[in-house]
Amino acid sequence: MQTPDELRYTEQHEWIRTDGDVLTIGITAFAAEALGDIVFVELPPVGEAVTAGNACGELESTKSVSDLFAPVSGTVTEVNTALGDAPEAVGADPYGEGWLFRVAPDTDADGLLDAEAYRLLTEGG
Repeated sequence: MQTPDELRYTEQHEWIRTDGDVLTIGITAFAAEALGDIVFVELPPVGEAVTAGNACGELESTKSVSDLFAPVSGTVTEVNTALGDAPEAVGADPYGEGWLFRVAPDTDADGLLDAEAYRLLTEGG
């Protein structure tokens, strides 16, 4: 299963990529596989303040509805509007076309896992 080394991760299975002053956020391949076929994505609106650890959206799959948690606190600067017509991209390409939203963080993104720590979490040791 993919766990790109250049990304940071949360225990709730979100990934974070630093793009200058903005953080791009998505869900991991592990989470996408667990969810199954994603049929609907609800993302926070642009301009909304999100708080690290709090729910800020939902991912609906053929199996369940799961909360999407903000990995950092900040202001949403962009959402992946293409997911409205193609939510399956989240599962098909979670680290590329399936990205979810971008945040201008209020603080440093502390407490995130590196790829090795995330692999240990998802592989059970």
